[in-house]
Amino acid sequence: MAKIAFTAGRVSRFKCPSDKAQVFLWDVTAPGLGLRATPAGKPAYVFQGEFLQKTIRITIGSPDVWSIPQAQEKARELQRQIDEGHDPRDLKRAIVASAIEKKAADAAFAVTVGDVWPRYLQEGKPKRKDAFKPRYLADLEAMAAAGGVKKKRGEGLTRPGPLYPLLALALSQVNEDTLKSWFDVEAKAGKHQAARALMMFRGFMRWCSARPEYRTLIDRDAGRAAALVEALPQVTKRTDCLESAQLPGWFAGVDKLGNRTIAIYLKALLITGARREEMAGLRWADVDFRWNRLTLADKVDATRVIPLTPYLAQQLAALPRINEFVFASNAKGGRITEPRASHAKVLSDAGISTLTIHGLRRSFSLLGESGGAPAGAIAQVMGHKPSATAEGYRPRSVDALRPYLAQIEAHILEQAGVAFDMKTLPGVLRVVSS
Repeated sequence: MAKIAFTAGRVSRFKCPSDKAQVFLWDVTAPGLGLRATPAGKPAYVFQGEFLQKTIRITIGSPDVWSIPQAQEKARELQRQIDEGHDPRDLKRAIVASAIEKKAADAAFAVTVGDVWPRYLQEGKPKRKDAFKPRYLADLEAMAAAGGVKKKRGEGLTRPGPLYPLLALALSQVNEDTLKSWFDVEAKAGKHQAARALMMFRGFMRWCSARPEYRTLIDRDAGRAAALVEALPQVTKRTDCLESAQLPGWFAGVDKLGNRTIAIYLKALLITGARREEMAGLRWADVDFRWNRLTLADKVDATRVIPLTPYLAQQLAALPRINEFVFASNAKGGRITEPRASHAKVLSDAGISTLTIHGLRRSFSLLGESGGAPAGAIAQVMGHKPSATAEGYRPRSVDALRPYLAQIEAHILEQAGVAFDMKTLPGVLRVVSS
């Protein structure tokens, strides 16, 4: 194998004849350094040596990139690795693998909240549930909305949601400091809204920490840092509910509503103690007029079945069957979504200062107690998680619950001054003075 001294001229003029697959030019200065050329490709520096009694060849690089002294030094380095008992190919593979791993790690650390958020909306779910409820999912989407669209009510464009600024952060950048800075800015616009957004984002972080591909990128406990917790507004437990003396005015206000569907919906919330979304999502298929039962989507279990009481049965039977939902609406989902404006009119007519929609649920519980129903029966109808602390609570069958719920309904109607005749046509009632 003839060797020559590499010069710039010799290297640049070296070509492979068209009748050969490849040719080599070997350097006399650096042992093992060669120049390889093929008919189709450009020449490249190579190193050829012997490792464990076998010939090995490694490509160094193009003469356009490597100068002759650099190529000679690289050849000497590769020979030293062999002399030390190392296979240069293994070392090169390790370097390439390390570079690939680093590139993958850099790409992972570049994953932003905005990259993962759509997947969270699609795959995320609360405990013991298959998916987010539609209303909560809509709230999550609104919290992270970019804004800038025309308002449905009023003039101007919508503001970005409180979580929108976090979407630009890499998951690895979500820490106590970034969350505190974000919260301080959002709290200026509304502290309670910012606190609710933080609670939602905590759920996102918990979801990320449960997945191997994101677990090492997110600090699950960042949202519970002391600096953040101390900045949260104090939570005041609501106790609003209807008093017995307010029932006549409330019922009269409900009956004045122009929308009969919302009127019956509000009554159903009070008479059953159901959560607003449970009742809003009620379908006609869930109403059994034959056996007088209602099947509600439950927060704790998948569903719960409660008795359908006489007055409520006549009210529901009076509703038109527009679509699959009992409380149908022209809204996007085909059912009632926001009853608060109508309820505000009821409260104004009745002279009641404050009563939330959830306050109707509390009212059912308190009126049920004053009506003499057992606490365990009230809890089961409301879908509260079973507890053995209240009157030796044990689950009751629907038939066992029926007299208690009928007792509560009768007590509410009596306090409201509503005379109900079971023989009247569905939906027909009259209000008498108390």
